[in-house]
Order: sequence, then C-alpha cells, then structure tokens
Amino acid sequence: MYRKAGYTAPCMVNHEVEIKSRIASLRDLNRRLRASGLKLVTRRTQERNTLYDFPDEALRRRGSILRLRQYGPKWTMTYKDKGKTGRHKRRREIETQVTDGKALEQILESVGFRPVFSYEKVRTEWSDGTGHVVVDETPIGNFCEIEGPSRWIDRMARQLEIAPQDYITESYPELFRHWKLQTKSKARDMLFAAASRSSGKKAGKP
Repeated sequence: MYRKAGYTAPCMVNHEVEIKSRIASLRDLNRRLRASGLKLVTRRTQERNTLYDFPDEALRRRGSILRLRQYGPKWTMTYKDKGKTGRHKRRREIETQVTDGKALEQILESVGFRPVFSYEKVRTEWSDGTGHVVVDETPIGNFCEIEGPSRWIDRMARQLEIAPQDYITESYPELFRHWKLQTKSKARDMLFAAASRSSGKKAGKP
C-alpha cells in the first residue's frame, strides 16, 4: 500500500492496485528509475514476512492473507482480501503499524493462528508522491513492483521499459510455488538460506 514518505497512521484501509515484473538487470533498472523523476525513499533494507492462518487454512482457501512484516526496525500487520486480477491486481488491504512484533507473534499463536509461510527480500523504495516503485531482491530472483493509480502504473511501466505482457499479478507465495516446481526445491519457505542450499549459490543480502 502506498504512503507518502514520513507518513504514519495507526490503521489504514485501502484498495491496493499493483503489478510486478521480473528484473533482468538491476543496474539498468536503477538507471531508469533515476531518469524517471522518482526519488529514493528507502535504501536497500532487509524485510521478513510471515503469513498466519487458522489450522484449517481458511484464509488460504478463500484467497486472503494475514501478514506480519518486519522492514528494518519497523513492524506492520496487514490483512488482504482475495481481490480481483485483470491487467493489474486489485484488492482491499487493511494495515496497521505494530510496536512489538515479537509480542504480536505470541498473541497470534496463543489465540489459534499458526505461521504457515515465511519469505524475505531486500527492498529499495522509490516514489514521486502519486505512487511508488519498489525493487525486491529475493531468493527466487529480482522483481520490480509498481503500485498506485492504474494509469500511473502503466505510465511508469512504460518509462521503466516494462511491457504489459511482462506484468505479473501473482503474489510472492504463488511465485515461490512456481519456482519450487521448476527447481524441484524442497524449501518450505522463501528464505535466502533455504534457496542457497537448493541452488548451491549464495543469495545476496545487504
């Protein structure tokens, strides 16, 4: 969900509109980002996400997610509906900042939720105040995510030389499942250490 740099709110409800695209060259993308007029909001920052669900996986079955994220020192709790997928991915998102993420983890498990999937990445954020572009270095490859109003997304994608046929509307858990099928990996979570063991390569971290 897009927020202006420096803005903090206890709880926000929004309709998220976004696309992803695979990055062939981080150097080329960073050059285009600098030329696009976007401003760097957050430099490369380690991010860790954990999805929670009921024991019967009710959230997964209806296409919703409950996510606890640690981005640098900040913790955020997010709920997302299944939403709709067309040219862009759209869904309702409810998000709030959390003071003590470790305490919330214990609360969630104490009331019956369980962690079902974890994934991490190194994220860099850019924005022009209307929408934002994030560059995600993940254990399964590098991705660009563009979020904002629909027309802004398409205009920014053109500036970054991302064609509509290269738009990705799948989530990271879905992309990870595809990666597992392709690589025959036994990894349960999308973590740098697990991906490195599967591929025999070292994944980049800040």
